[in-house]
Amino acid sequence: MTATGAAMAAPRPDMEDRGAEARPLLQVENLTKHFPLKGGLLNRTRAVVQAVDGVSFDVLRGETLGIVGESGCGKSTTARLLMHLIEPDSGRVAFDGRTVGAAGGLSYRDLHRQMQMVFQDPYASLNPRLPIATSIAFGPFVHGVPKAAALKRAVELLEAVGLDPMLFANRYPHELSGGQRQRVNIARALALEPRIVILDEAGSALDKSVEAQVLNLLVDLKEKFDLTYVFISHDLNVVRFISDRVMVMYLGKVVEIGPVDRIYRDPKHPYTQALLSAMPSMDPRRRTMRAPLTGDPPNPINPPSGCRFRTRCPFAEDVCGTVVPPLQPPPGEDARATACLMWVPGSGHSRAVPG
Repeated sequence: MTATGAAMAAPRPDMEDRGAEARPLLQVENLTKHFPLKGGLLNRTRAVVQAVDGVSFDVLRGETLGIVGESGCGKSTTARLLMHLIEPDSGRVAFDGRTVGAAGGLSYRDLHRQMQMVFQDPYASLNPRLPIATSIAFGPFVHGVPKAAALKRAVELLEAVGLDPMLFANRYPHELSGGQRQRVNIARALALEPRIVILDEAGSALDKSVEAQVLNLLVDLKEKFDLTYVFISHDLNVVRFISDRVMVMYLGKVVEIGPVDRIYRDPKHPYTQALLSAMPSMDPRRRTMRAPLTGDPPNPINPPSGCRFRTRCPFAEDVCGTVVPPLQPPPGEDARATACLMWVPGSGHSRAVPG
């Protein structure tokens, strides 16, 4: 494990209170995915979209890691890379100490038995021609579980997610509401008894009352089945509610990661500060009087040199255009990492902390 990874995986009192063990279950090192844009007469590569660029983090056993950031920052691409639904260009993903896809490591089939994903669109995720119970039982059946046992497991999981099997087992997706479909998708993800579940905007397609029910269900299921979550969302209040740690991404890179309460209380990176200042509040004393950020994110085809946030950062200086800020703990901290030159002693930034 890298020094940064070790720092980010350090034991924390607040995590111990929430029942997580400080042992990395999933390790990600320098994960990179660039999508070529082809065109012209010979369909040659004309440009490259840097969707995920050198992302590293750990997911601790039993925790919920929230991933936040603007649309297009690479959250969903990172999730698909973890599942190997798309192949990374470079980098390493290790599950419980075994490198995925490497010789002598963990096969993709074994990975998918232990790590499952719930997608954003609950309707598009289900086969419209299969009854609900059959959809849930399909995964175990493909992995060698007898059909009768797979269907029995499907019935048990329907009960676990709050759907009466007598009413829902033989229904089809079009006969269910959005919240009911998402409960089915959660049941299907649990059918293989995974240890990690990746939730990619799992509640964003639902109205708020239904989303709250799904979130409470996820909390209950995590405790009941001893799960670890990677929770991706654009809703900062939801991430704060469900997560133990939070990872903030900007333009394909991690800019800050650490305990959720600490980051929400005292964000170090200017982008994290801007995100949190944009959170709506019912308190009139906390009204935002000016836009925390101006302009759109840069084009991922040609991102800025140095710090990718510098074109929108109020603290940017010349050094920010020439030096890529390392993701490392600020001085005096060991459970958080920030990619900003203001928190690197001797970086050359006028606001840099003293060495």
